[in-house]
Amino acid sequence: MMKEFILDVHCHTIASGHAYSTVHDIAREAAKKGIKLFALTDHGPEMPGAPHLYHIKNQRVIPRIIDGVIVLRGVEANIMDYDGELDMRDSDLKELDIVIASLHHICIDPGTRDENTNAIIKAMENRNVDIVGHIGNPMFPIDEEKVVKAAKKNNVLIEINNSSFGPSRKGSKENCSLIASLARDNGNMVVLGSDCHIAFDVGNFEYAGKLLHDIGMQKEQIINTSVDRLIDFLESKGKTTIEDIKELRKKSFI
Repeated sequence: MMKEFILDVHCHTIASGHAYSTVHDIAREAAKKGIKLFALTDHGPEMPGAPHLYHIKNQRVIPRIIDGVIVLRGVEANIMDYDGELDMRDSDLKELDIVIASLHHICIDPGTRDENTNAIIKAMENRNVDIVGHIGNPMFPIDEEKVVKAAKKNNVLIEINNSSFGPSRKGSKENCSLIASLARDNGNMVVLGSDCHIAFDVGNFEYAGKLLHDIGMQKEQIINTSVDRLIDFLESKGKTTIEDIKELRKKSFI
């Protein structure tokens, strides 16, 4: 199944402050691996070391195609409270192609199961949010069933984060397996994210991909198998910034 995954929507550059590669570094590695599209999702401005808002907004200067790979301009916004408020204004989020909303302990103290669940669900109710990131993190216990159902209701992708199976968020595997199984049975769309902080990890879904295979996730439920499926999803979210990508694909330039 690994060869079927041709896009990566969760990538960090040196702008995040604790990552080690440039945009071009990631594009070169993506091209080598046969990745057709990747998204730049550096951390939102409230993460220590994160880029300034101007940096995030200025991604429009980044070419749409680098080394033959499509580039989406996005952010991993921080959920800042249990009401799901993000660290960027809606007017700024609307300028981006793709938005991940995530809980990070450095930006918000882990709450109770109900508080964490409410934070994620309220964030998903923001129409600008496309993906909820690494929700299997045991540091933030949630009501998995409620979150999965809310994701489908709000047309938000559930990320299965490959980095969570390594040192980043130890103990995530069991939670991710439960979340993925619930998503499978509920008919949710899911997305694999490498959460790469160095270019060599772009498109690395070794552990997350195996988990989806092991639980019998249907190919049609995994966004990473088709660029068109991702673009159609973003269009369903009202993303007007992707019009140029749609035109390029119509002309068979990408």
